[in-house]
Order: sequence, then C-alpha cells, then structure tokens
Amino acid sequence: MAETGFETIILSGRIDSGNAQETEKHIFSLLEGKDVSGVVLDAKDLVYISSAGLRIILHMKKTFPNLKIINVRVEVYDILEMTGFTEMMTVEKAYREVSVEGCEVIGEGFNGKVYRIDRDNVVKTYKNADALAEIQHEREVAKLALILGIPTAISYDVVKVGDSYGSVFELLEAKSFSKILANEPEKTDFCVAEYVKMLKKLHTTHVPEGKLPRIKEKVLSAVGKIKDRFGTDGERLYAMTKDIPDTDTMIHGDFHTKNIVRTGNETLIIDMDTLSVGNPIFEFVYMYRAYIGYYEHNPEEIKDFQGYDIETAKTFWHKTLCAYFGTSDEAEIKAIEDKIRCLAYSTLIEWRIRHFGEDTESKAIVELLSDRLREILPHVSSLELAQADDELTLEATNDNLQAVLDFVDEKLGGIACSPKAKMQMEIAVEEVFVNIANYAYAPDKGSATVRVEVTKDPVTVCITFIDRGMPYDPLKKDDPDITLSAEEREIGGLGIFMTKQMVDDVTYEYKEGQNILTLKKTV
Repeated sequence: MAETGFETIILSGRIDSGNAQETEKHIFSLLEGKDVSGVVLDAKDLVYISSAGLRIILHMKKTFPNLKIINVRVEVYDILEMTGFTEMMTVEKAYREVSVEGCEVIGEGFNGKVYRIDRDNVVKTYKNADALAEIQHEREVAKLALILGIPTAISYDVVKVGDSYGSVFELLEAKSFSKILANEPEKTDFCVAEYVKMLKKLHTTHVPEGKLPRIKEKVLSAVGKIKDRFGTDGERLYAMTKDIPDTDTMIHGDFHTKNIVRTGNETLIIDMDTLSVGNPIFEFVYMYRAYIGYYEHNPEEIKDFQGYDIETAKTFWHKTLCAYFGTSDEAEIKAIEDKIRCLAYSTLIEWRIRHFGEDTESKAIVELLSDRLREILPHVSSLELAQADDELTLEATNDNLQAVLDFVDEKLGGIACSPKAKMQMEIAVEEVFVNIANYAYAPDKGSATVRVEVTKDPVTVCITFIDRGMPYDPLKKDDPDITLSAEEREIGGLGIFMTKQMVDDVTYEYKEGQNILTLKKTV
C-alpha cells in the first residue's frame, strides 16, 4: 500500500552491469521535479540484481533517505540481506497471495478473521490494510505464550490477502467452540470444562516483566473517560477500578468461543494479538462483552458473529462462571457478575462513543448501557473477585470428579512429583470426593470445597475436603480384612482403606457444621 507523499517506482527483469546506467537514468528522470517525501521501489517483477544494481539503490538511498523496497522475491532478498541492505533500509519480502472467498470462518476477533483455506491450514486476515507490524507482534506474543506453556498455534507464513495481509497456521481440521455449540449442543458441558481449563491455565501463567502490556491501564483509561456521566458513582467506579490488585498473570483479552478451537484431541487458543497481563476480572469483562454486552440492544446480532443464539451465549456464560469460581450458588454468581458488568458496560460505552460518536442510533445504545450500569453501581462496593487460588468449590456430584482431578493436577504441576506419587494422590482424591458426592447430602445435593496446599523442605502436599453434609468420620470405620476370601469379605470400606494406604496421613474433624478431611503426603 503506497504511503502518502511517497512515489512508487516499478523494478522489473534484470538489473546488471549491462543496463545499470540506463536504469538509473530512467529512475531519476521519473522523479525529476517531483516533491516527494520518500520513494518506494516495487520489486515484485525484479528477478536479478548485481552489484551494479545495488549501487543504484545505494545512490537512491543517499538522495532519498526514506527509501523502501517492497515485494522482493526470495532470491533478490537474499542478496540484499547478504550485502547489508536490509539493515540500512526497509526491505519487505514478496508475499504469496491467498484467496479466502468461500472459505469457512472458524474464528473471529475485533482485529480480524480466521479462515480455513484447506484441510490442514488456516489463515488469519487483518482488518488493517497495513498489518505487517500487527502480524509481527502477534507472532512474537504467540511464541511467548507457547514457551510459557499455553497451547496455541504459531504462524509459519505471511501471505497477501486482498489489500491486506494474513498469517498462516497449521490447524488440522480445527473446529471452533462456536461451531460445536451451534451444531452439537449436547457437547456444551464438555466445551465449558475445556474452556475453563484453558482460562485457568492462562490466569495461573506468570509473565516476565515487560513482555506484555498491562490491561488495567487500558480499562482504567476507558472508565476515566466516561465517569463524569455517573456523578459520584462514576468517581467511585474509577476508584474501585484503580484499587483492583495488579498481577503478572496472563490475560487473553478476546477469550470467546470463536477463538477456542478443537483440533484432534487438543484444545487450542488462537488470535493472540490482544495478549496482556492483569487481574482475571479484566478477562471476564471482555468475555461478558462478547457474549452479552455487544448485543444488549439487539440480541439477534449475536447469530451473525458467534453463530448461535443469545440463550446459548447466556447459558455458556453462566456455566463458565459456575465452573471457574466453583459455585452454583446463584447469589454468589450474581455478585460476581455485577462486578464484571460494571466494567463491561463502562468500557462498552467508551468504545461505542469513540467508534460511532453519539448520533441517534448510537446515542440510544449508549443510554441503554448507561441505564444498565446505573442499576448495578449502587450495589457494588468492590471489584475484587474473591476466589482463593488454592481452593475449588463446586457441587458434590460424580459428574464434577474430573474438574476436581484437573484442579489438583494443576496445583501439583509446579512441583517435582513422581508418576507413582501423582497416581496415588489421584486415587485418594477420587475415593474421598466420590464418597462425598454419593453420601454426604443424600438424597439431596450440596457443595464441596477442595483445598490444595504445598509446603517445602520437604515438599509436602495437603489436600483438604470440606462439606456441610451429615457428620461422618470415615476413619472410625475398621479396615477391611484383606486376607479374607471374596465370599467372607463385607462389601464396602475399601475406599477409605485405599486412601490411607496411598497417603502418609489422614485426619478428620467436624467443625462449625462442616466435615473436614485432610490428606497429607510427602513427595
């Protein structure tokens, strides 16, 4: 794309000692008398250049300091790189052209779309026509994320797509969670589990200082621009935003179901250009916007973006909150959601005014969002999301066993733990949680909290289970006589017996209406 004030010169064929003098004379004649700020040499059709041709470019660089060369073939680029020209001026390689016409959209973010171009590959296109800097940024942050253990894809090629550029990724038969939710609603709970697992992986990944921007600054700026619309409540909102604790953990910034894909047996996150660091509440702010906030004025519009209806979006959002925060208590979920909505509406108001001004339609939408914010602001006194890093609270059902095992596994990920010790703790955790799920609240249901604590010197793991079911001390039950034959043995009792064999110590107490069972193992 030509820059304002730049003159473009087409180079073609060969430039060698036989035609260099004539070529130079021709180029300078094209520029004679023109007031230009720089020159762009388009080398798309240049197939050969010798030292004589390089001298022309050097002469031009001295005459026009803002010289750049674009669309350079690989062979010619190698010569320019070998001779140091790529260090003294901007030299851009030629990019193969890819068409996305008729291709399936498998992902979409604010800055671009991801298309499947064949069975093995996808291309992310950018809305910005001059997107090379964005592509380079995204490749760098995606590489950082991969190094830090986030399952993502790295672009292996840059291509031309229409008037802009695209990044090509290998994603074998990838299917977005949006498509799965739209076409296979029976897999909703699977998608929620994978989605939350990925979310927690992000939010427990620490990023070295200075590698990613801080998202709090962006949100605080947005709130600052609209706070005066809400008087003292607006000032209070700004102060609460400022008080949100800073963290160095990863935030995706555009974490919705079009950017989560399933390829084979692996779940990957794509569209990494919004990667940043900060408190997890900011992630949820942009998630709420993607599922509900953007469509407050017209819920039907979500079908065009996500491919499913607003009820599916609300269900997925609610299940995600319950799974992430480990509670099905509606009052708790509402309190969490109100904090998120405060910032979601604030940033949406600022975004809409910045992008669309306040014409008749936009003004009506801004007023709708403002009314939503006014409803909840008086009831919110803090924007901190109180969820202990080392605790998981969820409904005590057998269906939630895998979530418990994943949580424990995640907490053990940072310690040196042998496969045998890990398996023993997994068995113990399963036996205890299944016992709570089956008997603690029977025939009703209730919640259980699982807490994992790790101490050093020596490395010791304590896993505590807390429930408010009927009082029951499993340690009072006699161990089964394992020397008896199958016919002589009583049914039951093996679970707690196995648990005691798998760990170093098991303790129980009933306190303040709670069963508290703790497993301890030195690894």
